[in-house]
Amino acid sequence: MELINLQTLWFILVALLFAGYSILDGFDLGVGMLLPFITEKKKEKDILIASIGPVWDGNEVWLITGGGALFAAFPQAYATAFSGFYLAMMLVLFSLIFRAVSMEFRAHDTARAGFWEASFSIGSFIASLLFGVALGNVVYGVPLGTDMEYAGNFFTLLRPVPLVFGVLGLCAILAQGGAYAALKSEGKVRESAFNALEYILPVYFVLSAVYMLVINIFVKNIVASPFFMAGAAMVFAGLTAAMAARVKAREGLVFISTSAALAGLWIITAAAHFPNLIKASNSPVLNITITNASTSQMTLTLMSWIALIGMPVVIGYTIFVYRIFKGKAKADIY
Repeated sequence: MELINLQTLWFILVALLFAGYSILDGFDLGVGMLLPFITEKKKEKDILIASIGPVWDGNEVWLITGGGALFAAFPQAYATAFSGFYLAMMLVLFSLIFRAVSMEFRAHDTARAGFWEASFSIGSFIASLLFGVALGNVVYGVPLGTDMEYAGNFFTLLRPVPLVFGVLGLCAILAQGGAYAALKSEGKVRESAFNALEYILPVYFVLSAVYMLVINIFVKNIVASPFFMAGAAMVFAGLTAAMAARVKAREGLVFISTSAALAGLWIITAAAHFPNLIKASNSPVLNITITNASTSQMTLTLMSWIALIGMPVVIGYTIFVYRIFKGKAKADIY
């Protein structure tokens, strides 16, 4: 296979891994953020935490795999992103670590359960927002030097447009969390999750439209891309279906629809971004692309054979785990 085809293939595979992570870990981050708002009693909180307890660590494997694939296939992009966004990345990592610790400590340090629940929710919020902001900066562009190094600082990342992208990502994750909470719970918790979605989904719809408008402004002729149009159709169809399914209290359809909408956002992002990996806001000449950031053809070929074997295993394992833990969550299983 020609080098450019391998580079394109790995652009798609890395995007798929991060999209899979956002859909899967998105719902447990969303559950974490919604925990204080849709539950009151300890048993209700136990049910929601039990719903994500068996799967949250497996979901984060997709993030680790995506980061590893980015490092192996496009080491220059990995180096620029992870060194330039160092403080933001550390905040994300500490948030993910602290929320995991909070789940365990809550179960054993009952005297301070409220503190650990708050830590769990705050950690989920910080990670969700910063993930969206980081992706927004990569797509919108950051200042880069001729050496492909990030030339800004932490506050450069907090510009208006990337923050809009970050808020959209936050809203998408909240929708995933609300849909999953309704899917895995019964009674008052399920009802509260549906009530939360009544407000989240319309905001999600509006922010998605704003996101597409902004992309149309700074990416020329993007509307001519069939991938952009397909992604936009998935987003609006998914969110419309989710809102209709919420009214009918069909929680399974709500979750499938919000997941499809989130996948559509990733398709739009990939269509607008390709062949770039990190855009340079100061000069298009400095863009980090799949061609100037990739590893050798031999390495990409070897990785492709490994992925051909490994990806079905990861997908199969994920399906197996969710089949094992399907159905409504119980407060005493985690």
